[in-house]
Amino acid sequence: MDRSVTDFNIRLRTIKIREVAVGIIISIITAGILMAIFPILGENDDLTFILLLSLVLVFFIWALKGTTGLGKNFEKLFLPKTRNEILYVFALNIIFAFIFTCCVGWLDLFIGLGDPSWVSVFDIDSVDITAGAFLLSAAGSIIFAPLLEELVFRGVLFNRLKIRVGIIPAMIISSFLFAIGHDFGGMTSAFVFGLCMCILYLKTDNILVPMSVHFINNVVATLLELTPIDAISGQLPWIIPTTIIILIATLLLILYIVQETSTLKNKFS
Repeated sequence: MDRSVTDFNIRLRTIKIREVAVGIIISIITAGILMAIFPILGENDDLTFILLLSLVLVFFIWALKGTTGLGKNFEKLFLPKTRNEILYVFALNIIFAFIFTCCVGWLDLFIGLGDPSWVSVFDIDSVDITAGAFLLSAAGSIIFAPLLEELVFRGVLFNRLKIRVGIIPAMIISSFLFAIGHDFGGMTSAFVFGLCMCILYLKTDNILVPMSVHFINNVVATLLELTPIDAISGQLPWIIPTTIIILIATLLLILYIVQETSTLKNKFS
């Protein structure tokens, strides 16, 4: 990184992948030491994960210390055009995220038609978790994930890759690496989400914009986990309107990615 640069946005673009890798390694070692001193930190996977993420966040705070411009980035979030695009991209992605549930729902229905003894996958009881475990998991998803995933995958990885391989390959590679960190059912939606976050970041040069979408998305996704919406939307009669809405959102999402990518490619070529 170039610590002589005082602009927040430019300093972020100077952070190298190997510097982040070193920061993560140091964070892992430090987390191990802290867990050895305070065993309670290692008794819960979510707590351990939050500890590690907190240490990685400390690295970024140190790396970006002394910069200016973060306040202006925050103010730009509330510009009408930016705000509307944040909400639009969020809405399309949260709907698209139901595509896996929709596919499973239709498969479940077709299998059930041929096998009356088939037990719907949506009838399987979910595992109950305590309020404390849920809050820890929610903290990691709502607070730390938007901050660190955007800093790592868009702020550093995407920025460094686009210099070496170009914008489109950088979008694909960084989004793929972002996606494989998610569960199997969410990998496709995570990949598409990553592409959209790259677009927003490149358009605005403001890492807070993709962070905002990521934050809203994770808040809503976490709240939806408390509801039976997956089971409801994946069964008759709701699966029919759900499928229609998902198809419309998917077409709009594809159109958004293609148009914005083409515009950005021409702009930065």
